[in-house]
Amino acid sequence: MHIDHVGIAVDDLEAAIRTWEVLLGTPCYKRETVESEKVETAFFATGESKVELLGATSPDSVIAKYVAKRGPGLHHVAFETADLDAEIRRLTAAGYELLTPEPKQGADRKRIAFLHPRSCGGVLVELCQSLPA
Repeated sequence: MHIDHVGIAVDDLEAAIRTWEVLLGTPCYKRETVESEKVETAFFATGESKVELLGATSPDSVIAKYVAKRGPGLHHVAFETADLDAEIRRLTAAGYELLTPEPKQGADRKRIAFLHPRSCGGVLVELCQSLPA
């Protein structure tokens, strides 16, 4: 596994995009809405990994609730694996807790699953696998 991206929850996606374009010295290369999660994402390339900005599209989305409770900031770290199902089996057998019982479709053509922060020292961990083109 390797770090695929770092997810950052934001309260104003447009302002955050401008901030990160200057900070990283590169434009946002992709924006995508994930309707099932009520979130709009913006991606930045950073070497072999990415930064993903997450903006809520609805006040009842997980990201809106996260920002209301904790404020904008680091939301999760995502690790890419070649076999998501095998990693889920390995980690649940080792005692890690999933947030949802099954993987789901995420942004950036990925199947995703999240590990509960209490299983990972307080960090929300996303496991992801690229879908075939």
